[in-house]
Amino acid sequence: MTTLTFGTRLVVASHNPGKVWEIKELIAPFGLDAVSAGDLGLAEPEETETTFEGNATLKAVAAAKASGLPSLADDSGIEVHALDGAPGVYSADWAMPGKDFGRAMQRVHDELAERGAWSGPAPTANFISVLCLAWPTGETRLFRGRVDGTLVWPPRGGNGFGFDPMFVPEGATETFGEMEPAGKYAISHRTRAFAAFKRDCLEGIAAEPARPKSGRDLEGLEAAARNLSTQAELARFIASLRDDLATNGADWPVRDLTSFLGALQQAAEKVDTPDAEPRWRTLARALLAASR
Repeated sequence: MTTLTFGTRLVVASHNPGKVWEIKELIAPFGLDAVSAGDLGLAEPEETETTFEGNATLKAVAAAKASGLPSLADDSGIEVHALDGAPGVYSADWAMPGKDFGRAMQRVHDELAERGAWSGPAPTANFISVLCLAWPTGETRLFRGRVDGTLVWPPRGGNGFGFDPMFVPEGATETFGEMEPAGKYAISHRTRAFAAFKRDCLEGIAAEPARPKSGRDLEGLEAAARNLSTQAELARFIASLRDDLATNGADWPVRDLTSFLGALQQAAEKVDTPDAEPRWRTLARALLAASR
């Protein structure tokens, strides 16, 4: 069986900046040299399978064969029990066009309302994450993680992305959207899938202690800007920019209000804004571009 070793170059088979950032954060302590499928210019395969395992495998195998490198792919989503498991593997499709999860959450709310599911106990749901490790030879291994919980309305919190603001995990009172990242990652479905991946594939690699990051975490900020869908998420993003300025102000090319507003004007004129993109996301991307 093929194994991973310290320094192995690994493709994260996703074009979703938020998902890529999360997976890179998980594997970084193990010395794996991670690069995203988007950074390599790999095509994004159509997700035609009907299971999380099927779609994760499809994406991982496509990236491994195209790059000649081992590849790690994730397929994840939320299953709402009163909706017979929907949206499930089609979670991202419910956010189309523009991957607007504000609309996707509204759709979940409305379909539950049509079934009277909000009139009793809180509707139950679970998140699923399946990781697939694939090699260019076609060898694959699968790892599954799950977290159960309940849904709330209206959505709460500006952290995370996707359906996080309306999901409260078992034993908690905050939604994933309200939790600080460390709290969410301690129990999330993706972390649980990664724990199984770590046990089977990284056992022989000594994890390095987490080191405080120096300088701006532009990849993390970019991931947040490109995934937010709600006003609360925008407010949290602006708070993150303020924190970044306070900590890394010397790395900002513009540090006075006049210069920043000038840079923001230029960014607003140039930023690529697909018609279906949520307006909060467009503003976040312009703010980040101005800060750079």
